[in-house]
Amino acid sequence: MKIDLKKSDDAYRARRGEFRILAVPEARYLAVDGSGDPNTAPAYRAALEALYPLAYALKFVARDALGRDHVVPPLEGLWWADDMDAFTSRRDKSSWRWTMMIAVPSWIPGEIVDAARERAGDRSPAVELRSLTEGTCVQTLHVGPFDDEGPVIEAMHSHALADGYRLAGTHHEIYLSDPRRTAPERLRTILRQPVALA
Repeated sequence: MKIDLKKSDDAYRARRGEFRILAVPEARYLAVDGSGDPNTAPAYRAALEALYPLAYALKFVARDALGRDHVVPPLEGLWWADDMDAFTSRRDKSSWRWTMMIAVPSWIPGEIVDAARERAGDRSPAVELRSLTEGTCVQTLHVGPFDDEGPVIEAMHSHALADGYRLAGTHHEIYLSDPRRTAPERLRTILRQPVALA
């Protein structure tokens, strides 16, 4: 039986129109940093071309070595800009900075990641194994084109502020749909923002 984090991990659950406060446990990711418009920046495409071969190599190495199989988790991204209006209201993608990530299940030890890196060869030299601790977060589900996220992000921030929180950390997105195979109006994206009590 394959382990699917989207089904077993509460942090991958969100509903459209609901702003939920939850505690997100520490997680490990394969991660690549970059900047610029994800639609046009060569670095963005290169990041994905580095992440996926390693994520799939990890799946097969872990299955063979540990006898446990898993579904490769969805692509995730941390997004920020020096001026957050460039991210929320102006959507100036050229000034965006990002870290693209794929989660590593907690039961896979570091040496298996190293073995997967050897199997993937030099296709993923920029990928790092990192831990991320977000703690208390607010999140919701956005359904529709990525370019329509701005108002939903602003509403999520406003909800958190009204509940006595302040924004604390980097905007996080989890892509539950594959944009190559899904119509823009049907894309499902979890939007997450770490928060702390004001």
